[in-house]
Amino acid sequence: MGSEVSTGNGRTARGRDERRQAIVDGAFAVFARRGYAQTCVQEVAQEAGVAKPTVYNHLSDKESLYREAVESAADRVGARGLAAMDGLREVAADADPREGLRAVGRGLLRVCHDEDARAVHRLAGAEAARFPDLPASARERTALRLRSALADRLARLVLAGRLRACDPETAAEHFLALLTGPLEYRPDADPDAVAEAAVEVFLRAYGEVRG
Repeated sequence: MGSEVSTGNGRTARGRDERRQAIVDGAFAVFARRGYAQTCVQEVAQEAGVAKPTVYNHLSDKESLYREAVESAADRVGARGLAAMDGLREVAADADPREGLRAVGRGLLRVCHDEDARAVHRLAGAEAARFPDLPASARERTALRLRSALADRLARLVLAGRLRACDPETAAEHFLALLTGPLEYRPDADPDAVAEAAVEVFLRAYGEVRG
């Protein structure tokens, strides 16, 4: 009773993977609401819709749950950020990159300031004494991953002559700082206006030299 029976076509493996992901996602939701100390494995099981022993079948203890929940959510945030940059791939060599950068800026702001991103940042830092490597792991999966991808796309614009010669990673850091910095001081600022201003300032520094 309750055992998994292989059908020979991978259904058992997929079912197990889906169940594990449901547990990890449920754990993240509970940890985000209650924090590490106040969360119990039974709550995670209820959130995921599984029995408590099933949680332990997939992840051995609360510490493993916390780490995987935060890192999985960080991967999800990073993937959303990468998707937000897709528009820059389509900027033609003879096109003004301004609108592409605006779209990327708006998309990145939505990703970086949504509830998942805020919870990842909060949870990774809150238990740094217990998980000393978790802040760096979360940063690698989010901010550093986005910087690297953005640098790659900006480098393509440099090669196409749409931006002046520069270090793409430094340019990416500046663009990201222009996007995220204002909302640290004005959390209720209009994201579209922030993205618009960030692009204008960025292009004054890195836009192609004309004439």
